[in-house]
Amino acid sequence: MEFRQLRYFLAVAEHLHFTEAAAHLGIAQPPLSQQILKLERELGTKLFIRHPRRVELTQAGRLLQQSARRIVEDAQLALTEVQNAGRGESGHLSLGFAGSTVFHPLVATVMQNYRNAYPRVVISCEESNSSALLDKVSEGHVDAALVRLPLHCRDLVVQPLVKEDMLAVLPANHRLNRRRRIDLASLADDAFIFFPRPIGPDLYDSIIGACRSAGFSPSVSMESPQISSTANLVAAGFGVALIPASIRQIHAEGVSYHELSGKPLHTSIALVHRQREKAPTVLNFVKALRKAAS
Repeated sequence: MEFRQLRYFLAVAEHLHFTEAAAHLGIAQPPLSQQILKLERELGTKLFIRHPRRVELTQAGRLLQQSARRIVEDAQLALTEVQNAGRGESGHLSLGFAGSTVFHPLVATVMQNYRNAYPRVVISCEESNSSALLDKVSEGHVDAALVRLPLHCRDLVVQPLVKEDMLAVLPANHRLNRRRRIDLASLADDAFIFFPRPIGPDLYDSIIGACRSAGFSPSVSMESPQISSTANLVAAGFGVALIPASIRQIHAEGVSYHELSGKPLHTSIALVHRQREKAPTVLNFVKALRKAAS
């Protein structure tokens, strides 16, 4: 039994007339009649009672009509789902996020635009640090990840999203808290709160390098488990810190944020994914990111 024969059978069962069914299918009537006869021989039973001007379904034909409708509908559904998946309109997308990236409004814009464009894609998210996310992408545990730069990304494709300044975070009682801009060198005698170097070694080293260029080596009083929790530790009085500008959206009481004068210190948010990526869901997400970033 061929799928084509089921379609032909359903057309005749609907119209109860071979000529009208053939016109509906866009084929000649004789080939249609031949296919129905072939189907009846394969099944070993008559599906239609032929009258001079019309046909009617036999009991076997009525049973086949019910089953054939389900088969054709299921096949059409499967075809649609496969086509949607091929265009990335359905399926699954697993994304990794470095904790500090989610505070930038452009990240939320990208996610919202992608969700609006591809509502049938199931998105799963995993939060980790940038270094760990590189391994997860390389090993296929997540499809792509939003990370903090600078970062050595080895053989992965890096799609920059946005560049932002690093700000100084000071406790409320700090001697410089009334200044909008401060020199990094003016913090030489302060204790610093840093995130652990393994979670972002390149960014960590760039901050250390900026301090040394300003004429001092920072005294680290405490390590914050994530960049995003640093402001709270500053508020608790453990020291000062340098954080990405978007983190100031965390409205921690008892801290003030300050631009750095002189040579600015930058960080960037970027999407990383595997080279020669073929998954349509990932490629569509990259397009959405590029559109938002432009």
